[in-house]
Formats: sequence, structure tokens, C-alpha cells
Amino acid sequence: MQGKSIIEVKKLGFTWDTQNPFLFCVHHDDKFPEGNDNMGPATSLAGRNIGNDFAPKDGWRMYHGDTIPGFPQHPHRGFETVTVVLKGFIDHADSAGGAGRYGNGDVQWMTAGKGLQHSEMFPLLNKDKPNPLELFQIWLNLPKKNKFVEGHYKMLWAEDIPHYNTKDENGKTTDVIVVAGELNGVKPPAPAPDSWAADPENEIAIWRIKMEAGARWTLPKASEGINRTLFFFKGESISLDGETITSYHSVSLYPNQAVEIENGNEESHLLLLQGKPIQEPVVQYGPFVMNSQAEIQQAFLDYQQTQFGRWPWERSDQVFDRSKGRFAKYTDGREEIK
Repeated sequence: MQGKSIIEVKKLGFTWDTQNPFLFCVHHDDKFPEGNDNMGPATSLAGRNIGNDFAPKDGWRMYHGDTIPGFPQHPHRGFETVTVVLKGFIDHADSAGGAGRYGNGDVQWMTAGKGLQHSEMFPLLNKDKPNPLELFQIWLNLPKKNKFVEGHYKMLWAEDIPHYNTKDENGKTTDVIVVAGELNGVKPPAPAPDSWAADPENEIAIWRIKMEAGARWTLPKASEGINRTLFFFKGESISLDGETITSYHSVSLYPNQAVEIENGNEESHLLLLQGKPIQEPVVQYGPFVMNSQAEIQQAFLDYQQTQFGRWPWERSDQVFDRSKGRFAKYTDGREEIK
């Protein structure tokens, strides 16, 4: 019997079901081997469906890459991607001239708006040791009034994302990385300016939660009408309202109740996504998310005719020099080097 705060418990797969205003979340967890001179895997690719490799053969995937893992040049319209990298690196390039390399705790918040092409490649920078990669890509919808804003991306560097730390009565620690949504006075960096998350009344929260073995922590309540889901992706077990939840399950929660989380015998890692739903129709087809089927058809037509702008890069799977560190180059000419 489920507790008073639990709506539903679901087993997780590669893509995770989310609640409005989120569209879905993907958990990439690849144990890439050493890299070769081209920053691809220094091993044979035989037996893989190159160009569409989503089978975790040997613990990793090439995805749509043919020499370097990742997602070469592809379009989006009408929503945002929030890419949270736990470990490893991503090389970003887009049709507006934006570029960057980020990872190891960094977050990229990209607003596709009226249309943008980008590539997301996973360069294997280490030639003498493995290149593990773990990240979440979260798709967050845009309201109708913002579906045709200019494309934009913003970096939330790991050094700038705050942590909320607390200890229970037994001295056991819970650490929350506050990517979006204030938590007990801890305020994260601002999201992209046209995001649904930019209005605090929408109560968007993206929190990475790490609990020491045996720790207890009370998740504070949100407002009535907010959708919230807790994703338990690493650990042994947790207990909510006396119900035991095993790893790789999601828990949909009633928002207006505080929820005590009791961790099991191993360190646990969780992701919380919450927010006020966008009360508009959602029509999605592949990389486009609009409000009607006619708008989806128009998105395909616009992309065929304009490509959402030129592709200014020499390759569709654009990567940067192996020696380059973390950086972001924005369309207004600004550049950040970390």
C-alpha cells in the first residue's frame, strides 16, 4: 500500500517519463574506453549499428556518431534542453555560432525557441585511461508565447551551482546540488531568460540529491498543483512514508506534503524534477514540440527551407582540440574560459 505522499512508483528505462512541464529525461551512463587520436574509442566498432547505436555493448554506445560518440548536427524547435553532466565532457556547437566544452558538474541550459541546430559530441579526451560519461538531458517545454523566441544557451558552471548541505540527528549528511529552484534559502544561478523556469511562481526545481548511507532528509513541500517526481537512479534502497523503493525507480509525489526520505545501507543518488504544468496542448514529433499538428508541419517545412540558419562549422560532429579546456562561446561574442 502506497504512503500518503506517493502517487505512483515506476521502473525506469533509458528514457524517463516526466510530468508537465517536463517532456522527458534521458540518463546517459557510458563507460567509454580510452580515446584514439580522433577522440573516438580506441577499440573496434565492429558489431555496432553505426549511426544509430543505442545498444549498450561493452557498457557504452556511439549513439548517432560514427567516429566520435554523440549526436551530430540536428534541429530543435519549441522547447529547452537542460543538460546536467555528472562526469565526462560534451562539445557543443550550434547554428547560431555558439560553441563550448563543458562537463564534470556543469549544466548547459539551451532554449531552442523558433529553431536551432546543434551538435552534442562526447570527445574521449583520455588516451591512457577510460573516459566515463554520465549525464541527464532534461527536455523542458516552453509556453506558446515563448516558442518562437531567439535560440539561446547559457552555462551554469559547476563552481557557480550552490549546494545545500544538512545533517540529520545522527550526523548523516544529505547534499543537494541546486541547479534550479530555491531550496531553504539556497538560490541557484538564473536559468535561460525565456524559460518557464525564469518565473519563480512556476516553482521549477532541478535538484541532485546525494544521501549518505543511513541518512534521513525531509523534502520540503511545494504548492498545490505542482508536479513533482523523484528519480532514484543509484544506490540500494530508500524508504518514503514507510514504503521501500529500490534503485532505478521514479516516484511521483503529492506536492503539498513534506516527505521524509530514509536512505538504506549504501550512498544514494536522486534527481528531483518539479514544476507548475503549462496548461496548453502539447504536440511533439521528434525534435519539435509545439501546440498543434499544423505547427509541427510548419516546423518541418521551415527546417527544410531554412535549415534554421547556416551551419558554420566544418563538420556535423564538431569537436574541439583535445588540449582545450572548459569554455563557452556565445552568439553575442562573449567567451568564458574555465
